[in-house]
Amino acid sequence: MPSRKPCSRPSRRWPVQGLPDDPRTWLTHTASRRLFDQIRSDVARRRRETEAALQSGYVLPAGDSEPVPFEDDTLTLMYMCCHPSLTTSSAIALTLRAAGGLTTAEIARAFLVPESTMAQRISRARQTIQSSGVPFQRGAQEDEPKVLASLLHVFYLIFNEGYAASTGAQLQRTDLAAEAIRLARIVHKQLPGQPEVAGLLALMLLTDARRHARTGKGGEVIPLEQQDRSTWDREEIDEGSALISNAFRQGAVGPYQLQAAIAALHDEAPSTAATDWPQIAMLYQLLIQITGNPMARLNHAVAVAMSQSAARGLELIAELQASAKLLQNHYRLYAVRAHLREMSGDNTGALQDYQLAATQTASLPERNYLLGRIAKLRTTS
Repeated sequence: MPSRKPCSRPSRRWPVQGLPDDPRTWLTHTASRRLFDQIRSDVARRRRETEAALQSGYVLPAGDSEPVPFEDDTLTLMYMCCHPSLTTSSAIALTLRAAGGLTTAEIARAFLVPESTMAQRISRARQTIQSSGVPFQRGAQEDEPKVLASLLHVFYLIFNEGYAASTGAQLQRTDLAAEAIRLARIVHKQLPGQPEVAGLLALMLLTDARRHARTGKGGEVIPLEQQDRSTWDREEIDEGSALISNAFRQGAVGPYQLQAAIAALHDEAPSTAATDWPQIAMLYQLLIQITGNPMARLNHAVAVAMSQSAARGLELIAELQASAKLLQNHYRLYAVRAHLREMSGDNTGALQDYQLAATQTASLPERNYLLGRIAKLRTTS
């Protein structure tokens, strides 16, 4: 991949206004077993072709160069997986399992619940649909906004699993990330006036732009502060920045737009030290107000630590651990707290947290990175 110069443009200010009253709408619908099997076979084939192309050096086409089919088999199945008889969380989980290419264990990690709980949820969703008597078909037009919200959340979770695999020997699953971007492009071209669709696509592009810099030749994790920013994909950054800038001008701001703005600030910074951490902290604060998401609170603690002090970041993590049960034993909480403790000079506490994080993650590259941090701390303590 050709070398690119890191962006040195000044940090922009994101004019956040008109926040929606309740953007936490994630929705519902499903298809027959025969249709599942047929379309999932097509999806799996496309995913294998995409992964092979990416491994051979293929670059995802820019938005204006990709043809948009009137209908897409995967997208059709996902629309049908929003059944009116299901709860929002059950519909999203079933969609991820039936059409998203994620295992039950991966879906459980995305929802921060035990695998057995997620398996029961998916099983009950299928039983609910079978007993509902509602035909398998795309939902009514009046349900489209709720269905769209669910689809966006599905794309988001598929991309997250592709960008940072929750299990296995590889840090990234490029096939999943590419499929999520492909589907988001289709929906954005069909619904160009939806700012959250543009925001999600922008978030994916701005995040995916750093993909090549995140791992070394041996697949080892390279943290953000050590990445070679000249290898970040400038075309994806420019496209994503244009998308989010236009979306912010359309009115009410939602969670995907806020996350895309955060990603843009990271991509525009020439270094970690020169990143606009105060504005990132502010955007995360708004995201927390909208979603209440514990991961947003964890990321906010990091931004506060970088913009104020590690001590203040650790205070926020203590508050988070006391109130967010779903995140109490998550490896990311321990990994972040270890990093902040290391920043504050508490190497003993950092060692303990790095060890806890290493035992909790199912990702081999993540575990190796954490074990490397432990080894380095032990040699310098």
